[in-house]
Amino acid sequence: MIEFKLPSLGADMDEGKLLQWKAKPGEKVKRGDVVAVVDTSKAAVEVEIWDEGTMHEWIVKPGETVPVGTVLALLLAPGENPETAPAARRRISPAARKYAEEHGVDLDRVAGTGPGGAVTVEDVEKHRKIQKAPESGKVPDKGAVMRSAIAAAMSRAKREIPHYYLSETIPMLRASEWLARENEKRPVTGRLLMAVLLLKAVAVALGKFPDLNGFFRNGAHQPSSAAHIGVAISLRQGGLIAPAIHDVQAKGLDELMLSLSDLVKRARAGSLRSSEMSDPTITVTNLGEGGVEEVFPIIYPPQVAIVGFGTLAQRPWAQDGELRALPTIVASLAADHRVSDGHRGALFLAEINRLLQAPEAL
Repeated sequence: MIEFKLPSLGADMDEGKLLQWKAKPGEKVKRGDVVAVVDTSKAAVEVEIWDEGTMHEWIVKPGETVPVGTVLALLLAPGENPETAPAARRRISPAARKYAEEHGVDLDRVAGTGPGGAVTVEDVEKHRKIQKAPESGKVPDKGAVMRSAIAAAMSRAKREIPHYYLSETIPMLRASEWLARENEKRPVTGRLLMAVLLLKAVAVALGKFPDLNGFFRNGAHQPSSAAHIGVAISLRQGGLIAPAIHDVQAKGLDELMLSLSDLVKRARAGSLRSSEMSDPTITVTNLGEGGVEEVFPIIYPPQVAIVGFGTLAQRPWAQDGELRALPTIVASLAADHRVSDGHRGALFLAEINRLLQAPEAL
């Protein structure tokens, strides 16, 4: 028997509301299939499954809000049948079982955070608080809820992650001229944004600096061979979301442009997949459109770095012994000192600079 649990869809997610089941009991599912839709504080997210099997039993019903890690449903593994499949046995501390009985809590719906996924008294109490939260009768301000969740997550990140910060001003004349020439060849709907050059440069640079790509979990860095870049997107109702574009290092610029446009559209429509929320190995935030010269963002745990780009603007620049006005952009890096250091971070920004001086190679 396989337990299908509510995944964490971001550092600022503690709970989710099940909106809809997409797979019925008795239906076969495979890795990557969307089986449920869950409402987080940011969006309605299509949750994919990562096991092959047959949907056996729904544990949580649509409309219920449960903590991350809660068992949502049970699946039969390939070859199992309802009569012979072993029951999914969960570790529950005696104190937690007694506390649950005293307060009428269904332990099947409690996510375990103890050793080996064991359910503790604290888990039962957390679940109880979520279920007993008072209803005001008013529709909550989605933007306010999101900002509150983001603030809580970023506060934890600042407390727990030893950040270091660097910035580099990058001349963008060659990139700007190359992009203008390329876009002259394309129809309006097929033109590239400068953002795709920046994303691709970050992805390629990560190939040389894997210590800035991946996650910090269980006291160690888990590097990623692929650049799944989380793109910070502002939402109409307020707040930010940073879903991933997968395998940016392997995409051509045209494909990357299509992926970026699609991601922004679906993020603002509230239609994202769970892998896009849980997979980012690094985040890029581009506040240039707002006229901000530079940004020093906070790392999204469990990631170990985040890159920021400011506005593309004409600035004085010394070149070939002359002072000229050239388009430049300020790239910034916030990184985790447990995994890398300022020297590595500086080389990473220098590599992004080098790549942007030869945009045709991207």
